[in-house]
Amino acid sequence: MTQEPVVDQTTDTPPTTVQKLLAELLGTFVLVFIGCGTAVISGGDLVATGLSFGIAIVIMVYSFGRISGGHFNPAVSVGAALAGRISWKDAGLYSAVQTLGALIGGFVLAITLLASDAPWEFGDPLGSNGFGELGAADWAGALIIEVVLTFIFLLVILSVTDDRNRAIAAQAPLAIGLALAAIHFVGIGATGTSVNPARSIGVAFYSGGDAIQDLWLFIIAPLVGAVIAGLIYPLTFGRDKDPVPGSGLNFGSGGSSDPGFTQQWNQGYGQPGFGQQQPHQDFGQQPPAQEQPIIQDGWQWDPATQQWIPAQQQPVAPDAGQPGQQAGGWAPPAGDQTQVRPPGQ
Repeated sequence: MTQEPVVDQTTDTPPTTVQKLLAELLGTFVLVFIGCGTAVISGGDLVATGLSFGIAIVIMVYSFGRISGGHFNPAVSVGAALAGRISWKDAGLYSAVQTLGALIGGFVLAITLLASDAPWEFGDPLGSNGFGELGAADWAGALIIEVVLTFIFLLVILSVTDDRNRAIAAQAPLAIGLALAAIHFVGIGATGTSVNPARSIGVAFYSGGDAIQDLWLFIIAPLVGAVIAGLIYPLTFGRDKDPVPGSGLNFGSGGSSDPGFTQQWNQGYGQPGFGQQQPHQDFGQQPPAQEQPIIQDGWQWDPATQQWIPAQQQPVAPDAGQPGQQAGGWAPPAGDQTQVRPPGQ
C-alpha cells in the first residue's frame, strides 16, 4: 500500500491594510496605557517609567511587528518613509491610526484611574509632556532634547532593522526597547520625554494646562529628529535595498498598503530583515526586459502550456522591422503565414 503524499495547506498570506492599521492602533494604545499609567501611579519614578515604556514597546513589537512592522509612533513612520523603507501613503495612514490609538489609550487610562483609588483627576498630569512645572528645561532646551533623543531613537531602529544586520534580527525589538528606556532616563526630568507625537497627543487633552500649551513642541521636535535620521542614515551607511516606490524624496503616488501592490515592511522587528521592503525597482525606473521567447520555423514555445503555438498569435514588437525579420526575439509580423511545425513535432 502506497502512502498518499502530505500536502502542506498552510499559506503565507500577507496582512491586509485593515490588519496593519489595527495592529498600529492596538500597539500604540498599549504603549500609552502602560507607559503613561506607570508614570501616574509611580508618581513619576524615573526608572519605573522608563522601563515601562521600553518593555511596552518590546512586547508590542514582538506581538504585532510581523503584521504592521511595529512602528507605534508617527516619528518612526516618517523616518522610515524618508529612509525608503515604506511609502508616504503608508506613513500617513500609520500616523493617523497611531494618534487615534493614543487618544483611546489616554481616555481608557483616565477612566481607569478615576474608577480606582489613584490620586488623579481630570486636569492633573496624565504622564504628559511639558517643560513648565514638569521639567527644568525651557522651550529651546526642550526642543533640542526632543530632537536629539528622537534622532538617536531612529538611528537605532534603522540600524538594527537593516537587512545587512541579519545577525541580530531576532533581538531587534529588545535593542529598540532598551534604547527607548535609556532615552526616557535622559529626558524625563527635562520634558517628560516624548519622542512620539501620538503619545503626547494621546494624554495632553486629559491633562490640560502645560500639556496642551506645550504640545506643539512635542509634535514638531520628534518629527524633526526623525527627518534628520531618515536622511542621514542612508547617506552615511548606504541602503540595503532600493527605496520603495513613493518613499524617500519621491512624494508622488506609487506606494500602497495593499498586500498585492507592495510587500509589508518585512513582517515585523522580530523577523530577519525587519524594516526592509522586498526587492523592487527605484520609483520611475523602467521594468526589466522580458525574457525573449523561443521561436523556430514560425512556431513559438509556450512555457505556460508546455507546447508549441503559432508565432503569429504573439504580439508584434513596434520595432520588429521588415516582414520575416524577428527583431529582438519577437514573433514575425502577422502577415507571415508560416505554419511549418518545428522538428520533432
